[in-house]
Amino acid sequence: MAKKANNYILIGMPGSGKSTIGVLLAKSLGYEFIDTDLVIQQREGKLLKEIIADCGNDGFKEIEEDVNASIDANEAVIAPGGSVVYCQKAMEHFKEIGEIIYLQLSYESVEKRLGDLKARGVVLKEGQTLYDLYCERVPLYEKYTDITVKLDELSIGSSLEKVLENL
Repeated sequence: MAKKANNYILIGMPGSGKSTIGVLLAKSLGYEFIDTDLVIQQREGKLLKEIIADCGNDGFKEIEEDVNASIDANEAVIAPGGSVVYCQKAMEHFKEIGEIIYLQLSYESVEKRLGDLKARGVVLKEGQTLYDLYCERVPLYEKYTDITVKLDELSIGSSLEKVLENL
């Protein structure tokens, strides 16, 4: 079996700090930082919310799966969108190229941190609430994670320290 590439993939709910902690983690490790939502936006030439509006949730998920499953990196911290856990091919790819770190937050913390979900480009089904989304995704984050780091009530600096301690 080929040696796993030396990457860390951060998963978790929108607002869990994947991008913010990801940048700081990459700096502290001397790694590259890849925000796959930005890769998607660059490839499509549109903002996430525009892609979702134009292609619908299913179309967006296809693009998301394609982009995430084709990420080729070594010594990188990768921050995919929170909905990547619906993309089995992408998650299997991430398992092969690195360690998956689940940035875990309670529902109350997620709710506090998030503003307008539509503006953030969050994939919600018709009539789905943030709580519904949280309950749907948590088991998927837990299924794919190698390392779980609980971040409730922690500052960004403390969150980074806690992630580093768990590596």
